[in-house]
Amino acid sequence: MTVITTKIDRQDPFVGVVDAFAAGAEKHDRLGTVAHESLHVAARAGLQTLTVPRAMGGLGAGLAETASVARRLGAADPAATLILAMTWIQHAHVAMERRWPERVYREVVRDAFAGRGLLNALRVEPELGTVMRGGIPASTARATPERWRLSGRKIYSTGASVLNWYNVFARTDSDNPQVGYFLVRAGTPGTRIEAAWDHLGMRASDSHDVVFEDALVPKDYAVDVRPASAWRQVPPLHAAWFSLTVSAIYLGIADAARDWLIGFLRSRTPTNLGRPLATLERMQVAIGEIEALRTTAATMLASTARKADTTPAELSPEEPGLVKH
Repeated sequence: MTVITTKIDRQDPFVGVVDAFAAGAEKHDRLGTVAHESLHVAARAGLQTLTVPRAMGGLGAGLAETASVARRLGAADPAATLILAMTWIQHAHVAMERRWPERVYREVVRDAFAGRGLLNALRVEPELGTVMRGGIPASTARATPERWRLSGRKIYSTGASVLNWYNVFARTDSDNPQVGYFLVRAGTPGTRIEAAWDHLGMRASDSHDVVFEDALVPKDYAVDVRPASAWRQVPPLHAAWFSLTVSAIYLGIADAARDWLIGFLRSRTPTNLGRPLATLERMQVAIGEIEALRTTAATMLASTARKADTTPAELSPEEPGLVKH
């Protein structure tokens, strides 16, 4: 498999994806709309299967490679990249845990190969906040003889209108509730999207609310349900996949901002100065400071991602959060 770097090689098969992302990013950011065409290009390039295990035909990328791809695409269109990244993280987590019923996971993988496999974990709720801080979700799966009936509201659901699968974090309605993930195909009766995302940043990430009202879920689509106590600690490797992949997108944004600034300083020649702003020592010092921060961030990101891939047992709980910070 080709190792992806942040340097663009015109022979690189993903160059077309980068170009497509860059072409639509500004328009969709201004309008707050999803870059459907960019995501279709990414799907045709096989990027929905980036972290699907090789044993199932996927590219089987580790965290270091995934972060590299996220950084590069993030420089072109961070919102579209964030939608893709949620899918990459989910497949990585499934491969780590190996808890999903094989038949169900194969269905999701088939969709990914067909270009209709965008998947995200819907965890955040209005009252609960993120489950990574602990707590029991209000979303509830009520058992019936043949299926689950799922009800609740999830906020900040990145990619809401383009997702093909929702992996919903919910509780059971038993006296001693269990907690975990219930897989729901988008468009299932009893599911709807409420437009609620109108933020200044990541406007095109489509992070709207998804509402479930007695949505029917097959029994074996309760893909990872455990006692509530089992969710109190997030394994460092899980945290690393989320924090580092998202951090790579942030770093891609910094790359693009740096490139824009350098271009501006080189092209801008004030009349009273008579030469480009780039010739001013203060501007050169500022660019140097930016480079130092960017290089430090990139080094921390790369080294922590390599550790996660090669010696995950040595990964401390604090490292992923430090990189993201």
